[in-house]
Amino acid sequence: MPPSVLLAAIFAATFTLVVLGLYVATTWFRVEIPSTGESVISGEDSPLLLRTENISSITFWAELLERFTFAKSLRRLMSEAGLSWSVGRFTMMMLLAGASIVVILSRISWLPTVAIGMGGVVGMLAPFFYVSNKRTKRFEQFELHFPDALDSLGRAMRAGHALAAGMEMVANEATQPVGGEFRRVVEEWKLGRSWDQALQHLSERMPLVSVSLFVAAIRMQSRTGGKLHEVLARVSDGLRDSTSLDGEIRAIGAHGKLTGLVLTAVPIVIVVMLQWTSPGYLDILTDHPIGKYLIVAALCFLVAAHFVIRKILDIKI
Repeated sequence: MPPSVLLAAIFAATFTLVVLGLYVATTWFRVEIPSTGESVISGEDSPLLLRTENISSITFWAELLERFTFAKSLRRLMSEAGLSWSVGRFTMMMLLAGASIVVILSRISWLPTVAIGMGGVVGMLAPFFYVSNKRTKRFEQFELHFPDALDSLGRAMRAGHALAAGMEMVANEATQPVGGEFRRVVEEWKLGRSWDQALQHLSERMPLVSVSLFVAAIRMQSRTGGKLHEVLARVSDGLRDSTSLDGEIRAIGAHGKLTGLVLTAVPIVIVVMLQWTSPGYLDILTDHPIGKYLIVAALCFLVAAHFVIRKILDIKI
């Protein structure tokens, strides 16, 4: 059999086995899901005013994903990352990436089966890490431009505009993703939701302390009265101070993260240099049965140590 045909057959078999395994697992561990008429926001009695996105355009795949509770978490993750992907498309990408890595690694004869399985898991999680990284960067951009949006809203209200007009001005003038989130709040309010509900949805889409302070300030002003533009100015100043402090902490931690990256790369560089200067010196690791597992264990420990160092230096304020 030609190598290309064999490679395609292995890929198709791996992908099919994964899908069948998920289907069999759902028949044993079936999870009850809410009815389609239930609101997206738990505990809310008002009807849905905005169109809800389907999990997948493929009926079989949508029914399969609805049996799992993580489908809602994945949908929220992609919404927070600013992606319009469906859950079905995202999970298909994960399965295809994992199956592709398994097929590629299976062509390396000296790799043990454990390494191939671990590589498939890492490949399957690669799209998830990409979306998580995109979500983090989107939150950072939001926190960077959010104080300017609050200043614009405060100036609009100081000039005599109503809250709705000020929010619409910010939605048109602010940079993304702040402008897009404010636009969604205004659209929900125009469709009949109250300000409390629209702002609550904003705090759920952007689970940040700065957004929670903004929503709390508007709710307090609507109940007790007062000059909202003064409250927004104080919140904006506090957020700028917090952003400045966060930037200083990141600058201090950047040196430690770079050191961790260098320590992770040093063993790999040493192996490459030994293989280049003394060919055959490390062949015992690939020829000996235990050497293969030692290579896999060393790589796993290197990756684990890298993430541990980054976690230690990830200081929250």
